[in-house]
Amino acid sequence: MNYQVLINRENEYEKQDFQNAKYATYTNSLGEDIILEKRTLQAFFNLQSEFMADIKLDINSGYRTIEEQEKIYNEDKTYAAEPGFSEHHSGLCFDLFLIDNGVVVDDNETLKSDKYQEFFKKVEKKASKYGLILRYPLGREVITTYPYEPWHYRYVTISTAKIIYDKKITLEEYHRLFRRSGILLLNKKKGMTSRDVVNIVSKRFDTKKVGHNGTLDPLATGLLVVTINNATKINEFLTAYEKEYEAKVLIGTRTDTGDVTGKVLAKEEVTLSKEQIVKMINEFPKEYLQEVPIYSAVKINGKKLYQYARNGEAVELPKRQVEIKSLELLATTPTTFSFRTTVSKGCYIRSMIEDMGKILGVPLTMSALKRTKQGDFSLKDAYNLAEVNENVKLISITDALQVKTEELDKSLAKKIKSGNKIKIDENMVLFLEDGKELALYLKMGEYAKPLKMFSTK
Repeated sequence: MNYQVLINRENEYEKQDFQNAKYATYTNSLGEDIILEKRTLQAFFNLQSEFMADIKLDINSGYRTIEEQEKIYNEDKTYAAEPGFSEHHSGLCFDLFLIDNGVVVDDNETLKSDKYQEFFKKVEKKASKYGLILRYPLGREVITTYPYEPWHYRYVTISTAKIIYDKKITLEEYHRLFRRSGILLLNKKKGMTSRDVVNIVSKRFDTKKVGHNGTLDPLATGLLVVTINNATKINEFLTAYEKEYEAKVLIGTRTDTGDVTGKVLAKEEVTLSKEQIVKMINEFPKEYLQEVPIYSAVKINGKKLYQYARNGEAVELPKRQVEIKSLELLATTPTTFSFRTTVSKGCYIRSMIEDMGKILGVPLTMSALKRTKQGDFSLKDAYNLAEVNENVKLISITDALQVKTEELDKSLAKKIKSGNKIKIDENMVLFLEDGKELALYLKMGEYAKPLKMFSTK
């Protein structure tokens, strides 16, 4: 259920957005049956309970069919939306009327009069506590494209309503600011998990559709590529990019996790010369089968490897073909050395360091790790988490994929929305509708098929 879905003159109501919606019927004080989505109706009841004195709140319109909306639209095109483009089709909005000292007040112009302006300001403030927003506020007509309607309220969830009310914005502006799709480059600090970062970004952008590419352990720092909304659908492409790291190695120690956070398995007094380390760097294989570390999220028989480790269960560790594209020694001390490397997808630097120890014949473990690049994404362009808000610059899906884009006309857009096969000149094309990503098509023989479909909401 998409409670933040945008329905207006440009965004048509789509039934699939409400597949899981549950509806309830309420009989108003005039004896009329009003249908609303259940959470919306409960929010109204909560709001109604705030106003039980001289002026009371009630509903005169909730869910409407296409046919009902058509009748209303033909009678009043000033306030009513065109059939198919009305929020009332969702059941997430309702129109209020007032009962002023026992007198029903439902005339639009009377409700907009100075007499009730202060009262409706109080209603708007209270409404935000229950997840409701004034949908068409005064002075925002250019943005909403509808005149001021102090009676029209919309359910969007409590967290979203708070943002909209506090920032004095419309649902349209909220979508522009908070429902954007794209890639966010972050500089992850030590001590945080990648999931911690995702959870914070999710709250900042008020969306559950947030992912990341290439996990960084709590010990690791540096570039974390985070995808938001539609961009989560291209995670698989971004994960495949090669990555650059700077790592620091502790000489003479080996742990069960491959880094200094783990249990020490071996410890020796070891001295390595710079020449020995340089020789190892130069001899390190460019390609090899690397054993996946036991403390990793790779699944075997449906269970993550680190779960086997924590339970003390034996498991055969898989091996992956990895490529070391570059390897450069940065610095050495009597007890440490550091290096910079660019590696292929699936390469674990912790395992790579243990493999270096095998060549040198000494125990090694990772003491620090910083990711500096992932594909064309660079740490120098990344935000610190404290800087992240709704105004940060996101890298578009188009720029991230670096594929040909094509703006659609209505006829072709209809075919693509239906997932039809089409002919394209390029191997891959990203189709746009009104500047928004609609579908990524991949050429397969004579025709192209949709590889990814994106939401236009």
